[in-house]
Parts: sequence; structure tokens; C-alpha cells
Amino acid sequence: MKTIILYYSYSGKTKRLANIKAKELEADIEEVIEEKKLSGFGSFFIGAPKAMSRKKTKVKPVSADLSVYEKIVIMAPVWAGHPAPAFNNIIEIIPSGKKIEVIMISAGGGTKNSRQKTIDIITAHGCEVTDYSDFKA
Repeated sequence: MKTIILYYSYSGKTKRLANIKAKELEADIEEVIEEKKLSGFGSFFIGAPKAMSRKKTKVKPVSADLSVYEKIVIMAPVWAGHPAPAFNNIIEIIPSGKKIEVIMISAGGGTKNSRQKTIDIITAHGCEVTDYSDFKA
């Protein structure tokens, strides 16, 4: 099964884990990069409320042709118990009909209160969530 990992990493932890997962799955990998990275202060006072509201951020276009992949693994950090805003951008660009594995990276509590809504958003986009996990880093 042809697989790609799309990930967003604020601090570098998600990037490190995405590279490990890509080797494990023998998958292609692409980073989703914000046009303007928030400061630590900004990520807390701007990014966290955006995450809780399921808003997107401005990101650079990805170069991979996602239509050629059967499975897409999405990896992103958890902000205020929700996927970081760039995660919402990733969902928006994925073609319908794909198998999606979600891996959320947190330093603490994970996404137990936002998990089902995240799955619902992906399935409403026409994709199948095959696995969802919270990983404490």
C-alpha cells in the first residue's frame, strides 16, 4: 500500500517521530510548513484558541501528489487538547476516499475530548480513519 506521512511540527518532536514512522512504514514523507511560524507566546495565545475553534493557519503548499497514495498518515502536535491549526489545513487538501491514520503528539493529556470530532471531520471529508492514536512525547 503506497503511503505518505504528512506532518506539522512546531518544536521538532513531531518531525523526529514522523521520520521514524516513515522508515518503519517505508513511506514517503512531507512536512506541512506554516507561512509564518508563531512565537512561543503566539502559539499559546493565538494558536491554542485557533486549535480549539478548529481554525486553519496559513501554510505553504505541499508538493506531493496525494492522489497516488492509498494511505495517508497525519501527524501533528496537540494544542489545548486539540490538533494544532495546521492539522486542519492537512485535512482540507486530502482527496476523498483515502485511508487515514492519525497520530497526535502531546506532552500531556492528548486529545480525548476532541478525538471524536476530529474523526468526524475526516469522515465527513470522505475519508476512512483506520487508526487514531495519541502519543506522549
